[in-house]
Amino acid sequence: MTSEARDNSLLALVRTLYVNGQASAQMLDAGERLGQALGLKVTLIVRWGELQLRSEDNGTIRAYQLPADPTGVEMARVAAAMREVDDLEAGTLTPHAAVEAIEKISRDPPAPTWLFALAAAAGAVALAVIFGVSHFAAAALIFITAGVGAILRRRLARLSANPFVQPFCAALLAGFIGGIAVRYDLSSSLRLVAVCPCMILIPGPHILNGALDLVTGRINLGAARLLYAGVIIAAISMGLLIGLALLGVSLPVEEPGRVVPLWQDVIAAGVAVAAYSIFFSTPTAMLPWPIAIGMLAHALHWATLATLGFGAVTAALAACVVVGLILASVACAGRPRHAAGSWDGGLSSRLSRTARPLQRRAADETPAVARGPLIPLPLRR
Repeated sequence: MTSEARDNSLLALVRTLYVNGQASAQMLDAGERLGQALGLKVTLIVRWGELQLRSEDNGTIRAYQLPADPTGVEMARVAAAMREVDDLEAGTLTPHAAVEAIEKISRDPPAPTWLFALAAAAGAVALAVIFGVSHFAAAALIFITAGVGAILRRRLARLSANPFVQPFCAALLAGFIGGIAVRYDLSSSLRLVAVCPCMILIPGPHILNGALDLVTGRINLGAARLLYAGVIIAAISMGLLIGLALLGVSLPVEEPGRVVPLWQDVIAAGVAVAAYSIFFSTPTAMLPWPIAIGMLAHALHWATLATLGFGAVTAALAACVVVGLILASVACAGRPRHAAGSWDGGLSSRLSRTARPLQRRAADETPAVARGPLIPLPLRR
């Protein structure tokens, strides 16, 4: 394999990880490991919208740049790509086979539309149960609204590459149907019919990856990730409020959620986590991890609120600390090297419990790999 071919294979792997939601630290580590396996000394620079590679072997230095937007979340592709790195390091996979495998991974399809819509509907109802929905008609409306919104997002993804149009339209639909529900007394003062289909849209992985980048000193990339998530949340908020305003309905201010029994809270948390996992295309073999962690986190959250009498912020902090400690232990034990469970397993539920979060950028709404020309860069010695 020529030097340029090795460079291209390394860039293909890093790009696949980058645009599908892998955390920056794990992505850069995988790139360095692959470079060592290919006999290259590499330096990778990541920014929003581009990747840069500087590689060296036999005294020759090459530099490349290619476009890549980290807007997707496809954990199945991430996990498969990380396995390719492990196999190449172990010598059980040849470089040529690795290139073919990575290209195949980048084309793996997301969850089918029917499963995506079912997960959205079930997840929205699960969040409604956590907040205390008490009427079957309201739960049925939430199920239908979230499912139709998911199908709408899939359809819009084929018509527009704008990442903000799809969540805005889904939230607009939820707000409009929620306003109708209020008019016909099918929704309580909590407005769960309107709010819960929007909660399932939280851009969790982008918030988490952005925070991790800021903590590790990648200020530009972290700020860009958080800004991207913030604009999506703003689009969701606008869609929801406009949909409600069309029917003269408003959201209540600081309306508290209702207390539900522990068993309902924990089961609903498991369903919600499974829904998020499907959104993010988490491999089936990994699903028990985030579901179990999410249910445990919600049990702790419930106990901190109902038994110990602490506030929502303290309960959320306690649950997230436990989730973080568990995931850190799993990572140290050599388990999957990506954070599929960190958002699915606890943080999403914590945010939905302490605030009214409003969006998520589904991985299936963006191309698997950001395509573009590979540009050699001039070198400064």
